[in-house]
Amino acid sequence: MMEILDIRAMRGPNYWSIRRHKLIVMKLDIRELEDSPTNKIPGFAERLEKMFPSLYEHECSEGVPGGFFHRIKEGTWMGHVVEHIALEIQTLAGMDCGFGRTRTTGQHGIYNVVFSYMEEKVGVFAARAAVRIAESLVKDETYDLADDIQKMRELREDERLGPSTGSIVDEAIKRKIPWIRLNRHSLVQLGYGMNQRRIQATVASTTSSIAVEVACDKEETKNLLEAASIPVPRGRVVYDEEDLESAIKRIGYPIVLKPVGGNHGRGATINITSWDDAVKALALAKKVSRGVIVEKFITGYDYRLLVIDYKFVAGARRTPAMVTGDGKHSIQQLIDIVNKDPRRGYGHEKVLTAIKIDDMTLDMLKEKNLSLETVLKKGEELHLKRTANLSTGGTSTDVTEVVHPFNVFMAERIARIIGLDICGIDIMTPDISLPLHENGGAVLEVNAGPGFRMHIAPAEGLERNVAEPVIDMLYPPGSTARIPIIAVSGTNGKTTTTRLIAHIVKTMGHKVGFTTTDGIYIQNRMVEAGDCTGPLSTEYVLKDPTVDFAVLECARGGILKAGLGFHNCDVGIVTNVASDHLGLKDINTLEDMARVKGVVIESVLPEGYAILNADDDLVYDMRRNLNCNVALFSLDENNPRIKKHCADGKLAAIVENGYVTICKGTWKIRVDKVVNIPLTYSGKAVFMIQNILPAVLAGFVRGFKVEDMRLALETFIPSPTQTPGRMNIFRFRNFEVMVDYAHNPAGFAAIGKLLEKIDARPKVGIIAGVGDRRDEDIIQLGAVSAQMFDEIIIRQDKNLRGRSEEEIIELMMKGINQEDPKKKVMVIRKESEAIDYAIKNAKKGSFITICSDVVPDALDQIMKHKEDDDHFELHKEDIPNLAG
Repeated sequence: MMEILDIRAMRGPNYWSIRRHKLIVMKLDIRELEDSPTNKIPGFAERLEKMFPSLYEHECSEGVPGGFFHRIKEGTWMGHVVEHIALEIQTLAGMDCGFGRTRTTGQHGIYNVVFSYMEEKVGVFAARAAVRIAESLVKDETYDLADDIQKMRELREDERLGPSTGSIVDEAIKRKIPWIRLNRHSLVQLGYGMNQRRIQATVASTTSSIAVEVACDKEETKNLLEAASIPVPRGRVVYDEEDLESAIKRIGYPIVLKPVGGNHGRGATINITSWDDAVKALALAKKVSRGVIVEKFITGYDYRLLVIDYKFVAGARRTPAMVTGDGKHSIQQLIDIVNKDPRRGYGHEKVLTAIKIDDMTLDMLKEKNLSLETVLKKGEELHLKRTANLSTGGTSTDVTEVVHPFNVFMAERIARIIGLDICGIDIMTPDISLPLHENGGAVLEVNAGPGFRMHIAPAEGLERNVAEPVIDMLYPPGSTARIPIIAVSGTNGKTTTTRLIAHIVKTMGHKVGFTTTDGIYIQNRMVEAGDCTGPLSTEYVLKDPTVDFAVLECARGGILKAGLGFHNCDVGIVTNVASDHLGLKDINTLEDMARVKGVVIESVLPEGYAILNADDDLVYDMRRNLNCNVALFSLDENNPRIKKHCADGKLAAIVENGYVTICKGTWKIRVDKVVNIPLTYSGKAVFMIQNILPAVLAGFVRGFKVEDMRLALETFIPSPTQTPGRMNIFRFRNFEVMVDYAHNPAGFAAIGKLLEKIDARPKVGIIAGVGDRRDEDIIQLGAVSAQMFDEIIIRQDKNLRGRSEEEIIELMMKGINQEDPKKKVMVIRKESEAIDYAIKNAKKGSFITICSDVVPDALDQIMKHKEDDDHFELHKEDIPNLAG
């Protein structure tokens, strides 16, 4: 009935929302339902309301509860319905997601359905499930909604950060500290580049690996504590039943068995009072480690003291999962009643976890000659688990305020003895408000990576923000988690601008990471080749611990696919917006494209700068919705927009009297002569100045000295190494060859202006159309080429992007013939063969422009021809002058 054409997950600032990073964008064809709005489908509204009564809370555009139901009765389209169902089923699964919008793509019956998510896999599942549910409602078929809800809960538990890691990340977000998840588990990077810190659960990059190793060895921990006069239970390590029997004879019942290398209660059994139980407990512990600790069971309450950065921050009393009899209900019924507590849920979705009946529970009942059908006496308490872990249904009570000062002193001392900066200390004592040595209490364990859930969401008592001291430890006052980020977008010139800025920043002494259409560079070394202008490449740079400054090219494709790879930048640049890539991903107009490019500058921090092209109407208009400083640049010093901007005391960059100049209000600061900057080819490449101006402005707003930027400009030499595929000129003996990545009409026009200033004949162009562009764009490319070149060779890209070679050539020829029907044109479909032909048949004084698809291959090929040409010249000079 309906067809999902595409599903994309946004993970950063994006076309649909700058603030809401986590969005699913589903392209949906509702087909024949386009002609059947909801008010024309008999019984649809009633069936929807019956399945989802909670949709009453969806206000929709009407702004009042019940607003969405009113829209359904009034008549709305199925894409809109799918959006609301996708949001609601996530909410029912414990993930409250409230943002959504549905927009037509301009194609009949095809919509972009956009909605928020908390976990990406759940969001994708919700998208598909919402379509299935809507179809079942249309057809009046039964649907198992509960199954979908449970699957989403399971996906969430599998994908989400644990409550401890999540609390640290939430605290980081509150402080505007950026973060990146490094794997699908709990390894998280806080901050960027050189200023990053890492956490894995509650083990931090500052945590001593030796301390973790000691804490994981229970026997070693116990020995260290005992040697420091810390009260610990009597015990020993055993390896088999013979050892166990000997230990019990010495210690006596009741006892505790736990694996030497265990943590979080895995493999531990407490309050063992018989030989049979001891043997079972030994087998359980040996599943975790070869050695097993046997200790005297200390009576009292189970407490956890949390120490962070060697300071006590919280205490909790832990109680295993339990029920209390009422003389009426069976144990199973009592468990069901406890699980109905709205604070209990699946996994970590709520404060408490639902109690599950497992083998441990059944064994404990069997030991007491009970079953699930047994009715307990009124007031009788029954523990259902051997350990007090919250993940198995246990509860916690905050006791931070009542911990005796001596016990606080002892806990902080223990953290120092073991060397753990984040440390959970398990204590058994009748009363934590009394010194441990006075009431027979003992330290049972010291835990690396202690869970925070019992402190941040106790069943009783005050909630403690124990993530706060972790962030304080990782980023003390005065330190920063960020590195400067300059992001560059636009239709043309962004790669050269990015490279030039990176060169300027490197000249200032920074260790730069930058991304471009030809690769990822770390400190000027290419580490990944290819088009690297998307969010994954951005994260690559920001994850690198050697980088202290990032310059990032951000192209349309990456923004539309997943959003930006950073949350905020310090400087955002938009070079221009021209007709390219229109008709792709539902971006059909220049205004649409401007909105895509504008995502970069809308992500600039309030104290940062958006640098905009005042000569481009669409770019200049972007300034209206910004919450940051704005600087402008223009090739025309008399541009009225520049004049007004500077009159208001703001920054701009212009070209005046042959100088690249920064205007600071009405004051002018001359940076360098245009002719002294190699990138301008002695001032001939005017369009290159448009790349220089925003680069200079970016350096200026970052506090770089003018003389240092002048040095950088004069040492940035256009070459295959420095600017691959950007006006790389090779001088042969009798002709010249230029390689450029120009691939759209605006790029061709800029090259055309340069060619007008070059005294050469004939001017030969090797060009190609791009298959995924609109017909009119390919035709225009042909027309512009006819204006630029005396002779044209049409080649083909390796990737035809959905069209046939014949179709692209026909459209190119149409544009060429419109401009000059007599233009000399050849078709050599393979780029390498076209280059070979042009060079081997080059006329003396000619200038060959190669608009390349695969720049590295083209450069290698031309270099080989150049080497042959140089070798010929050298060989000729070596021939003796016999006539002399």
